[in-house]
Amino acid sequence: METPKDATHATCCAQAALKDQLPKETGQDFEDARRGFIATIPHAKVLHEAGHAVWDMSQFDFTEGEAPDTVNPSLWRQAKLNAIHGLFEVTPGIYQVRNFDLSNITFIEGETGYIVIDPLISAEPAAAALKLMREHRGDKPVTAVIYTHSHVDHYGGIKGVISDEDIAKGLTIIAPEGFLEAAVSENVLAGNAMGRRATYMYGALLPRGPKGHVDAGLGKTVSMGSVSLVPPTKSICETGEKLTIDGVEIVFQVTPDTEAPSEMNFYFPQFKALCMAENCSCHLHNIYTPRGAQVRDAKAWSYYINEAIELFAGRTDVLFASHHWPRWGEDRARDFLKKQRDMYKYVHDQTLRLANHGLVPAEIAEEIRMPPSLEEEWFSRGYYGTLNHNAKAVYQRYLGWFDGNPANLHKLPPEEAGKRYVEAMGGAEGVLKTARAAFEKGEYRWVAEIVNHLVFADPSNEEARHLQADALEQMGYQAESGPWRAFYLTGAQELRSPRAPSNVPRPGANGQLKTLPVNEVLDALSVRLNGPKAGRREFVINLTVTDTGEHFLVSLENATLRHEPGKTRDDADLTLAIKRMDFIELVIREKELSDLKASGAAKLTGDEAALTDLLSFLDTFDFWFEIVMP
Repeated sequence: METPKDATHATCCAQAALKDQLPKETGQDFEDARRGFIATIPHAKVLHEAGHAVWDMSQFDFTEGEAPDTVNPSLWRQAKLNAIHGLFEVTPGIYQVRNFDLSNITFIEGETGYIVIDPLISAEPAAAALKLMREHRGDKPVTAVIYTHSHVDHYGGIKGVISDEDIAKGLTIIAPEGFLEAAVSENVLAGNAMGRRATYMYGALLPRGPKGHVDAGLGKTVSMGSVSLVPPTKSICETGEKLTIDGVEIVFQVTPDTEAPSEMNFYFPQFKALCMAENCSCHLHNIYTPRGAQVRDAKAWSYYINEAIELFAGRTDVLFASHHWPRWGEDRARDFLKKQRDMYKYVHDQTLRLANHGLVPAEIAEEIRMPPSLEEEWFSRGYYGTLNHNAKAVYQRYLGWFDGNPANLHKLPPEEAGKRYVEAMGGAEGVLKTARAAFEKGEYRWVAEIVNHLVFADPSNEEARHLQADALEQMGYQAESGPWRAFYLTGAQELRSPRAPSNVPRPGANGQLKTLPVNEVLDALSVRLNGPKAGRREFVINLTVTDTGEHFLVSLENATLRHEPGKTRDDADLTLAIKRMDFIELVIREKELSDLKASGAAKLTGDEAALTDLLSFLDTFDFWFEIVMP
């Protein structure tokens, strides 16, 4: 793999200029990030049972001293804060393990055990955090789990804190209404595309260092352990709903379509503590996330933060969240909430003001700026979301992808457009000549735009790929946003070292699919159905899930796969009786139909071709599809 390059003179100048524009350093964030420290494990290093590291903060020991020229100085500061790891007391009775993963795991001491809030991305770091908690606060059982919202870093590690036996016994798992549907939408239906883009967004494949991955802004990066999705047993549907769990009273605030489609804040009266989930973090968050997701409602987001102020701020002694560090004191908590509230409302309102003047997304993104009162706060900086792409997101939510210019209504696809742009610019050498001159001037955005056409026209042009990589690399070095840096540097890495071609798809993990109800699995199959292959084929299958007692009518018509829970038809082409896990492993190709029939695990009555055809129509997605090349 080619060694990353140094920062250019233009990049060095950009970093130096930014230093003079940053808020005043008071040290308060560093004091808050260290407050209440109890203990940690060396380097927060967590191993998989196979022996490899799932999480290892020693990789980030380089974040000391002043920022190097290859890292935005503001992001460098955030990286230092996100390197502070271990078990911390938020207030007596509430504890957090921070920076054992992208998110925080929080423990509430109940009368008999621990209520766990947001069990991280994967099981191994979650288990390590629980072990650390037990070592210092007592060996007590987990009495309940709370998912604040539907993103994987808040539920994926649940099997690190509870067992299969706990699940079978119905241990209380609390989540906001719509949690499962939202989680499936992102992580299953669009999971392959989103997962691949997440490797870019979190710098998963980048080396750790001043020329590689430094920080994700929201946290360090993502853990690489075992991910599960265990459905909740209790949904919170209304603001004001109260539960007493293990002697601890909790007052909930439902906040749909904010940072996640399904999310909630909650308050602990006995601790005077407010959990803001991921609705408030120490940065400007994503209204649209570059990994891909539904655009969030900035107006509703602001509304719900204001509602939290009205409901809880007057009786809050400490505010904590699912990322970063708490804030202590009513005045500081209220100020933080007010400015976070107004930050999202400002982006919403000013974007639409400019849109109503006729500006299109790219123009709005260049013009919009935070007001001085917000610009002076570190927690309004774009370490994760950026003002640039968030403004585009607001536009998209209201006006969609089309900017109104008919020239953009039916544009050529990248490869065809690339060939024509290259021809118009005098061929490959004409593009490269213009791009080289622009690179020397530090015009990296322009280099990236024009050389991208050449790369898509001819990905075998090595000079084009390397020049594009050089431009993206400098843009990454200058980026304040952790995800932007990671996208740029990962793109540069893949341009310089293209992945070897493969004749077969390289599927992503199926761990989450295996934990889902059959209804959600059938939704996922519909997305995998190759419509052109299905053509005019029609059939009806009665599916009986023998271990859950469920029945589904599965039908193929008009190259569309449908399923209806609780229905069967006497004239179905085929009846299939099978256990849930056997069915899942069949459709993800971990088991063969012939083996399941032979063992009696699958019982078929009728036309077996209906099932074999269905299986043959299902695509297997290649996780490692190309992004920066055709």
